[in-house]
Amino acid sequence: MTAALLAGLLAGYGIAVPVGAVGTYLVSLTARTTLRTGVCAALGVATADGLYALAATLGGSALASALRPVLGPLRWVCVLVLLALAAWGAAGAVRRYRGRRLTARPGTAPPGAARAYLSLLGITLLNPTTVIYFAALVLGSRSGEAAGPVEQSVFVAAAFAASASWQVLLAGGGALLGRSLTGHRGRLVTALVASAVMTALAIRMAVAPG
Repeated sequence: MTAALLAGLLAGYGIAVPVGAVGTYLVSLTARTTLRTGVCAALGVATADGLYALAATLGGSALASALRPVLGPLRWVCVLVLLALAAWGAAGAVRRYRGRRLTARPGTAPPGAARAYLSLLGITLLNPTTVIYFAALVLGSRSGEAAGPVEQSVFVAAAFAASASWQVLLAGGGALLGRSLTGHRGRLVTALVASAVMTALAIRMAVAPG
C-alpha cells in the first residue's frame, strides 16, 4: 500500500507540476477573482487528473491480462514513452523560454466558482498527454496485473491529492506568486522539475525487478 501511495503521489505531481496554459490561466483567474473561485478551478484540474488515473488503472488491469505474454517488452515501451514525454516537456519549455512567448490570457469576464470548476475540468480532460502519461505509467509498472482494489484506490487517491495540492498552491499564490510562476523563468523551472520527476519514474520502472 505504501508503494501504491508513493507511486500515486509521484504520478500526480509529475503531471501537475508543469505550469502551462491551464496553470497560467488558473493563477491569473485567482488573481482576478477570489480564492474560492481559484480553489474550485484547481479542484477541477485535479478531478480530471484523478479520473484519468482511475481510467488508466482500470484499463491497465484489463489490458494486463490480455497482454501478459508481452508485458516485459511493453514495460520498456512505457519507459520510452515516459522519457519521451519528459524530453518533450523540457524541450518545449526551453524553446518557449528562448522565444519569450507568453500565453495569452482570456479577455472574457471571470467565471464563478461552479463554472470555474467545470471549465477547468473540461479543459484538462481534453489534454491527451494526461491519459497517455497515466496509461504508460500504470502499464509499465504492471500495477494492473499485481495491484488489488485497495492498492488501485490508494494510487488514484494519491494521484488526485498530489494534483489537487499543487493546483491549490497555484491558486493560493495567484496574487503573490502569479507573475514569478507563470513568467518565462518560472514556467521553465516548473517544466524542468516535472520532466525530472517523469525521468525518475521511468528509471524506477526500468530497474524494477521482473
